[in-house]
Amino acid sequence: MKKILVTIMIFSSMLLAFSQKNTEITKKELKEYISFLASDSLKGRKPGTPEGVVAANYIGDYFKSLGYKSFGKSYYQYFDVVTEVTAGNENYLKIGAYNATVGKDYTPLNYSTNAKVDAEVVFVGFGFDISEDKLKWNDYANIDVKGKLVLMLRADPELDNPDSKFIPYVNERSKVLTAKEKGAIGVLFVSGLQFDKRDKLMKLVADQTESNLGIPALHIKRAVANKILAKSGKTIEGLETSLNKNKNPESFNSKTNVSILSKVNFKKVKTQNVVGYIKGSDKKLRNEYIVIGGHYDHLGFGGPASSSRMPDSIAVHFGADDNASGIASIMEIAEKLAKNKKKLKRSVIVMAFGAEEIGLIGSKYFTSNPTVELKKIKAMINVDMVGRLKESKELFVGGVGTATESEDLLNSMLGKKDMKLGISYNGFGPSDHAAFYIENIPVFFFSTGAHADYHTPLDVIEMINFDGLKLLTDYIYELSVNIINRNKNLSFKESGPKGKAKPSRGSKVKLGIMPNFGKSDNKGLRIDAVTPEGPAYNGGIKKGDVITAIEGGKIHNIYEYMARMGKLKPGQTITIDLLRDSKKIVLIIQLED
Repeated sequence: MKKILVTIMIFSSMLLAFSQKNTEITKKELKEYISFLASDSLKGRKPGTPEGVVAANYIGDYFKSLGYKSFGKSYYQYFDVVTEVTAGNENYLKIGAYNATVGKDYTPLNYSTNAKVDAEVVFVGFGFDISEDKLKWNDYANIDVKGKLVLMLRADPELDNPDSKFIPYVNERSKVLTAKEKGAIGVLFVSGLQFDKRDKLMKLVADQTESNLGIPALHIKRAVANKILAKSGKTIEGLETSLNKNKNPESFNSKTNVSILSKVNFKKVKTQNVVGYIKGSDKKLRNEYIVIGGHYDHLGFGGPASSSRMPDSIAVHFGADDNASGIASIMEIAEKLAKNKKKLKRSVIVMAFGAEEIGLIGSKYFTSNPTVELKKIKAMINVDMVGRLKESKELFVGGVGTATESEDLLNSMLGKKDMKLGISYNGFGPSDHAAFYIENIPVFFFSTGAHADYHTPLDVIEMINFDGLKLLTDYIYELSVNIINRNKNLSFKESGPKGKAKPSRGSKVKLGIMPNFGKSDNKGLRIDAVTPEGPAYNGGIKKGDVITAIEGGKIHNIYEYMARMGKLKPGQTITIDLLRDSKKIVLIIQLED
């Protein structure tokens, strides 16, 4: 409590100084904002914490001091985020006198409904109902599952075929929906020996939804499944082998009753976006808006459940670059825009997004619950991690292909600035602009890129390049004014997928590289080729790079690479450490969804 009071006192004294600011963009003010946001007292600005609220209030009061108005009575757009999903103590699974142990023998899944079921169990193979010209497989064809529990294998019968026609049908949620449509009142998943030798239970994952599929869905160990099958004389191991070999359904009634109670608890916290606007001066254009934003949250103290690259270090993850630097840049841009508001034709929305680090939640919430009609938003500028401009003076700009005019505009605005642009055309990416691109809004994503300190306690203010930060903040300001005042709006065009791609096998993901399969010196995995427009290509990986770590986990050879990739999920944002010409580089990669 004492630390929070001290923080509030410091915060209050800073607010008194807001009205005395120099209205030009200065290194002094950039440093002041980052010093506060990345301080010990804010403890990493984790969503839902008192320190996260202090950070939001700091930004909101700053916008207010500049004369920005709120939409409605508040500068804050509140929403809930799920931070943890757990199995309730009430859970049980009983087979006769046998009582399974939750978390050890089975687990409810996060899309399971909370309910009790007592019913016979029917084995339904892989749980398929497929009827296509080139693929027919119906595990429900000759069996009645109405009012019964169904036991099914995960995955499909062609595990070694990366191009299998079964791949679009392996998703567990889809299998549950199929079972529900057939009249089943619950689903028991089991992993076959060939699919998962270790028989590891699926984790309850906080995927930001509390919705369920209407029936209980559990994942059980093979030993539990074999108890259910005991009367039939069959085993999961034998059934998997037979199904994989014969490629024919083998459904049957186990004649065993199972009683289950499924209970899943969602831990939620309230967090917020910070939103303010100034009205444009042109009577025809003032009802159109340009959004300038970036996220203010970070990882708190890190830990295994976070996306920290040092998960064993429970320490403040300061986030000076990610993304106190972006917020500082936006605050300075907002100040200068406010000073010159009479010269601005269109209206401007400035935003600080919450909960970016746990899935771009704040920006998605805004585009789903916009304070103005989305069709009135004519461009979005996202400023995320701009504090580490390197010696090469290269500023990364993403989303350049989302408007026909963008590339020429960016180059023309560069002028004689001692800086060069690294351009990516794709509108989708691992930051808040993605939510706007999906809504057909031209986007610009500014960043100086990842580094070895990214998502670690070492992302501190001492490492910020303030000369570079001022240089690029001036550039983003000038670009913003150009877009705000241009006579014609930018012309939107699609550039890259909007978060969707061809289905991949189960939870496996592809980076889009050809690794070197030759003898390894155990110093990393060399890349022999990069697939155009794949995740690696879009993230900046090049032929000849050597991958040394994925998500902080070391990579010495092809086997470790495959093991690390096997733990990743479609749509996940990851970091990859690599060597390029003996230099250490860290890249942020958005995997295909």
